[in-house]
Amino acid sequence: MKNLVLAAFLCFTFVNFTKAQSLSPSAGIKGGLNFTNLYTDDVDDNNVLSSFNAGVYANLPVSPAVSIQPELNFSRKGAELVYDNAFATGTTRLKLNYLEMPVLLKLNVTPNFNIHFGPYAAYLIDGKATNESNNSSFNFEENINNDDLNKWDYGLSGGVGFDFASTSLGIRYNYGLQTIGKERTFGGSTYTFPDSKNSALSLYIGFKL
Repeated sequence: MKNLVLAAFLCFTFVNFTKAQSLSPSAGIKGGLNFTNLYTDDVDDNNVLSSFNAGVYANLPVSPAVSIQPELNFSRKGAELVYDNAFATGTTRLKLNYLEMPVLLKLNVTPNFNIHFGPYAAYLIDGKATNESNNSSFNFEENINNDDLNKWDYGLSGGVGFDFASTSLGIRYNYGLQTIGKERTFGGSTYTFPDSKNSALSLYIGFKL
C-alpha cells in the first residue's frame, strides 16, 4: 500500500512538472528562405525574388495548447523581372530590406504540429535596384532613397510549423496591406508609385536557446 501511494505521488509530481515545463516561456533564433514578389490587385507566382530571413523569437504560453509568439526578423523582400526584347535581355531586381515584427497566436494542434497567425509591422531599412543584362551594356546597381518609399509596411501573417525538442520547422505567408510607394502629385493629378504591395512566402528553421 505504501509503495502504491509513493508511486501515485511520484506520478502526480512528474505530470505537474511536465505541465510546468510546457508552460515555461522559451526563446530562440530562426532563419530561412524568402520567395517574394510585389502585387497590385491579385498575388501571382510571377516575378519571384529568392532571398532570406533571419531573426529571434520568444514563445509565451497561455496554456498547453495556445501561446503568443512575438518575433523580430530581418527580412529581404522585393521582386525580380526577367525581360527579353529587341534591345537587350536580362534580369532586374528590386531588393527591399525590412526589420519586421510579427505577433502571432500559436495554436498547438498536436504536441509537434501548430498553426499560427497574426499581424506584422515592418520598417524599411534600405533598398536597392539592380539590372544584369546578357551583354553587360545595361548593368547597374543603385541604392534607393528611402524617402521615395513608405518606410512602414504592415499586413497579415499565417503559417504552419513543426516543433521538436530543440528545433522547429515551418512555412509562413506574409500578405502586405500597405503600398510600398508614396502618393505623388504631378500636373494636378495624384498617383502612387510604385503602386504595389509586398507578398512573401517564407521557409524557416528555428533553434531554441
